[in-house]
Amino acid sequence: MPVIVHVFERSVGESRERGGARGGRGRAGAGNLTGVTTETTPPVAQRVPTERTHHGDTVVDEYAWLHAKDDPKTIAYLTAENAYTEARTAHLEALRETLFEETRRRVQETDLTVPVRKGGYWYYTRTVEGQQYSVHCRRAVRDGETEPPTSLDGTPLEGEEVLLDGNLLADGHDFFALGTFDVSPDGRWLAYSTDFAGDERFTLRVKDLTTGEVLADEVPDTFYGTAWSADASVLFYVTVDDAWRPNRVWRHRIGAPAGEDVVVHQEDDERFWVGVELTRSEKFILVDIHSKVTSEVLVIPAGNPTGEPAVVAPRRQGVEYSVEHHGHRFLILHNHEAEDFALAYTSADAPGDWVPLIPHTPGTRLEAVDAFADHLVVSLRTNGLTSLRVLPIGGGEGHDIDFPEPIYSVGLHANPEYRTRQVRVRYASLVTPDSVYDYDLVTRELVLRRRKPVLPGPDGREYDPADYEQHREWALADDGTRVPISLVCRVGTPRDGSAPCEIYGYGSYESSMDPWFSVARLSLLDRGVVFAVAHIRGGGELGRRWYDQGKLLAKKNTFTDFVACARHLAKSGWTSPDRLVARGASAGGLLMGAVANLAPDAFAGIVAQVPFVDALTSILDPSLPLTVTEWEEWGNPLADPEVYAYMKSYTPYENVAPLDYPAILAVTSLNDTRVLYHEPAKWIARLRAVAPQGDYLLKTEMGAGHGGPSGRYDSWREEAFINAWILDRLGV
Repeated sequence: MPVIVHVFERSVGESRERGGARGGRGRAGAGNLTGVTTETTPPVAQRVPTERTHHGDTVVDEYAWLHAKDDPKTIAYLTAENAYTEARTAHLEALRETLFEETRRRVQETDLTVPVRKGGYWYYTRTVEGQQYSVHCRRAVRDGETEPPTSLDGTPLEGEEVLLDGNLLADGHDFFALGTFDVSPDGRWLAYSTDFAGDERFTLRVKDLTTGEVLADEVPDTFYGTAWSADASVLFYVTVDDAWRPNRVWRHRIGAPAGEDVVVHQEDDERFWVGVELTRSEKFILVDIHSKVTSEVLVIPAGNPTGEPAVVAPRRQGVEYSVEHHGHRFLILHNHEAEDFALAYTSADAPGDWVPLIPHTPGTRLEAVDAFADHLVVSLRTNGLTSLRVLPIGGGEGHDIDFPEPIYSVGLHANPEYRTRQVRVRYASLVTPDSVYDYDLVTRELVLRRRKPVLPGPDGREYDPADYEQHREWALADDGTRVPISLVCRVGTPRDGSAPCEIYGYGSYESSMDPWFSVARLSLLDRGVVFAVAHIRGGGELGRRWYDQGKLLAKKNTFTDFVACARHLAKSGWTSPDRLVARGASAGGLLMGAVANLAPDAFAGIVAQVPFVDALTSILDPSLPLTVTEWEEWGNPLADPEVYAYMKSYTPYENVAPLDYPAILAVTSLNDTRVLYHEPAKWIARLRAVAPQGDYLLKTEMGAGHGGPSGRYDSWREEAFINAWILDRLGV
């Protein structure tokens, strides 16, 4: 099931375009495979009927045996599928290598991020040509130094201190990911956690940055997120329950055995998950408690880490709020009688009534507030576009930071300093590479610190945004709703229906698919492909109502909106159905399966990555990761017959029919804890059984998780694999 807007949601982002490929290869053995199985004929999964009954409805699942991850028969089947996929795409090997090389050549492989100041150090990461992972570093701030140091060629800064080298940690492992990277307020300790399987179970460690020693007090099976006490003597962290729900916040004293750690909060309501963080002011530890529709926040003074947590506002069903500390007050971003959220404040000493600060404005979705000593910066969206609003503390008019492009994405970047007049801003569009700005909150000067370089492609030509154009179109949904579409293509791309096109969609969890730049995408655009993003209901592009109209018993709007966008692109001359490939991941993979059943004639191919295609089965099982927390997103089919019937009517696996399906490529990972690998495996098996004339491929990463392979080169290779398949389907 499905970026992570909340880290445990089943979403993927470019990473929206999931990357990586190290799937198993070879021939399958016996087990639950029947018929002739070679690398050029598709594996045939044995049909073993398993019945389940809910609300008087009996369902037969012939492929439930694939749920047994540790069964050699399951592994044999997935291995056979990988061998078949490799054989079926062998003719694309040269194209895959070409696409990989095009991406590699355009990326400055030895690179360095714009350093961020925190206390007496500049913090940054480096990448090195030939190495998969980032190197995390810092350098002391020099006397009188106000501008971030630079290294245009990505080489180490003079006086650099390496805090953590991902390449050394990953040595000997097929997968590597960091869960937390958190330097203590005094700069002495580094808390970091590692995952070597892709199942997002992290081992937490503490490193003494003065000596380089990693302390003995490590903690296994932790979740994302940590917070330091003010004196750096105590570290707070999170663990999960058996259903992978983060449910406990712990207090660990540095140097003490993990067995002495104390539970600060345990959340027993299975709808809620917990998180922990230190406020930017470093005055409070926040324990965030959320369900999909309800919030509660506990605070602990960072100077008194053993103190009892205090409730800012008790949870009220349907009321969401977040807390930011600012001087004598807590800022409260909330949706109480404010569909698109409002901003208020309450006393930090004795939280109580909420005093309005920014009233609710329908159609303007307030998404976050960041507090600095003399300014507030509010992140918001209006008419499908993100923006930043600056509010001075001493009074006076607020203002928005202006950007020239018609379609773009903007937000705050890393800003750890509380007392500052300058904030770091990130910016990108479909044609503008990821950019880092510093914005002066007083003078309103916007300084471009760095735009991620795009090196010349194989033809030696420099990247020029003027060679591409971006557009905003509006499709008309079945119920008359106008649905926005963002598009990018090379200048001069024909509008006579002949252009090939890829359309991407997500549409869940109020996650917005704001415009993003992709180096790998240039290989498609330069071959004449149009790239489109359908901003369908269930996402958050047009505010909370846009989300509400694409969830629960209105979920089908997500699917019909996407089909309407595909039809619009064909009718308006951007492409034609036989030149259109759809793509989506995670909850967007559910979308792909649903539209394959709903409108198979609208697409020439479908790419479904880590697809949530067996949604009803998963949401019926409260023992599975995330299921109970997801009932407020999809409904509870266990308790509600109407929800059961509704989900059964759209879940892709339940609705496979003898249709003329487009070609389908499903990509998944064996260790995924968000969307379990067996969902796409069962889906492909049923497609082959029910509609055998179709062309269906399954590719399983045998050593990765929800986000795919972890190394950047492996990610580029999987993106090349997928893009080669897309180009082949488009006839390019």
